Amino acid sequence: MYLGIVRSALGWIQLDCSSGHDIHEIEALENPDTDIGLCGWLLVGMSLLLMVVTLPLSIWMCIKIVKEYERAIIFRLGRILRGGAKGPGLFFILPCTDSFINVDMRTITFDIPPQEVLTKDSVTVSVDGVVYYRVQNATLAVANITNADAATRLLAQTTLRNVLGTKNLAEILSDREEIAHSMQSTLDDATDDWGIKVERVEIKDVKLPLQLQRAMAAEAEASREARAKVIAAEGEMNASRALKEASLVIAESPSALQLRYLQTLNTIAAEKNSTIIFPLPLEMMQGFIKH
Repeated sequence: MYLGIVRSALGWIQLDCSSGHDIHEIEALENPDTDIGLCGWLLVGMSLLLMVVTLPLSIWMCIKIVKEYERAIIFRLGRILRGGAKGPGLFFILPCTDSFINVDMRTITFDIPPQEVLTKDSVTVSVDGVVYYRVQNATLAVANITNADAATRLLAQTTLRNVLGTKNLAEILSDREEIAHSMQSTLDDATDDWGIKVERVEIKDVKLPLQLQRAMAAEAEASREARAKVIAAEGEMNASRALKEASLVIAESPSALQLRYLQTLNTIAAEKNSTIIFPLPLEMMQGFIKH
C-alpha cells in the first residue's frame, strides 16, 4: 500500500524500448531490482515525510521540467528508477535521495578531423568527414558508457582509417557514397549498446600529396594528348578515303575533272588576285596520262 502511494506520487511512466538492443539488458536497466533494503525504504519514507511537512515550499524542489527534446534519468539511492527515462513534461523527485541527469535526444553533428590514411595501393591521403547521430535510448547512453559523445567521435576516427585502409586510391575518389554507407553500418553496430543511432556519415574532402597531384595531372594531360592525336589520325584517314572516292569519280568523267580544274582556278584568282596563272590545256597531258 505504501509502495503504491509512493509510486503514484512520483508519476511512474514506461519508456519505449528501441529496436536493435538486447531486450534483457534494457529490461534490467529500466526495471531494476527495487529491493533497496530496510534502510533505503526508511530514507525514502523520511524524504517523502520531509516533502509533505515542508509543503508548499518543497514543491519547487521536487517538481522538475523536461523539454520536448530531452529525457531525464532519475537515480534513487544510486539505482535507476523503474520506468527508465522520464519526459517530456513534468516529473517529481524526492529531496536528498533522488538525483537526475538530462539527456539531449536531438541529432548531433561533429566533424571527423583529417586522418592520414595509407590506402591499399600504398598511397598516403588525408581524409575528413562528418557524422550525424542521436541518442536513441537515454538509459543505455547514461548507464553503459561514461561519455557517449566522446566515444562516438573517437570510434568514428578509427572506423574511417580502418575502412579507407581496405580501399585503393581510385575507389576512394570514386566510391565515396559506398564508403560512407559502410562507415555508417559499422558505427551503428558498434554504438548500438550505447543507445546511439548513427543516422548519416559523409566524406567531406580527400587531400592528395602535392607530388601525386602533379603526377595525376601529367597523366591526365598525356592521356588527353594521346586521345587528340588518335582523333586527328582518324580524321586524316577519313579525309584520305573521301579524296580517294572523289578521285575515282572524277577519273570516270573527264568533264568533271575539267570543271574541278576551272573551279580551283576561280578560287585561287579570288584569294590571290595578284598571282598570274598560266593554265595548261588538259589535252597536252593526255599522252602522259596514258603512259
